[in-house]
Amino acid sequence: MPYVTVKMLEGRTDAQKKALAEKITAAVVDTTGAPADRVHVMIEDMPKTNLSVGGKMANE
Repeated sequence: MPYVTVKMLEGRTDAQKKALAEKITAAVVDTTGAPADRVHVMIEDMPKTNLSVGGKMANE
């Protein structure tokens, strides 16, 4: 049972998240042979106020 977690900044649409989950599932199936119905994809939206790169907040 593969589990994949994706953390990304908030702002993607539900349709974008669905497409991402479908493509991740297909990649896991292709590379591991796991059945698609056993692949779990968790998408975690992160607020831009919770990420800093190079000392600057992502919402700046």
